[in-house]
Amino acid sequence: MGNDKEVILTLDGLAKLEKELEHLKTVRRREVAERIRQALEFGDISENSEYEDAKNEQGFIEGRILSIEKMLRNAKVIDDSEGNTGVVTVGSTVKLVEVNGGAEVEYTVVGSAEADPLKFKISNESPVGRSLMGQKVGSIVNVTVPIGTIQYKILEIK
Repeated sequence: MGNDKEVILTLDGLAKLEKELEHLKTVRRREVAERIRQALEFGDISENSEYEDAKNEQGFIEGRILSIEKMLRNAKVIDDSEGNTGVVTVGSTVKLVEVNGGAEVEYTVVGSAEADPLKFKISNESPVGRSLMGQKVGSIVNVTVPIGTIQYKILEIK
């Protein structure tokens, strides 16, 4: 177990995982146990799809609990309020502009457990995230994407 990958989390991400874990262990475990109990009362479980569904859901919940517990054990929490060091780190919000006249975009660099591209939260392990780490305002970074290389200029780091 000593080779588990470090999971980088912001304080917000840590709180969300802890809240989800608590919800799974209390509310969801009870709900699924109740579903299994009710399904068993219907008698013959060999053709009872409700029982099968409940057992599958129970497996999913227990798997997710183990997964979250492992992430929390290996968590390295980044305090994103520690002020601006002038370089991009996990927790930084970075405003970029595509050098070839593209639109401005703003990403927050987070650990892979918190990544959510639809909310502009990118992993420090993603192509864009990797290229931004350690860079300063004014830097030009090259990001290799499937269609080639995109150049971004860093406009602002928060």
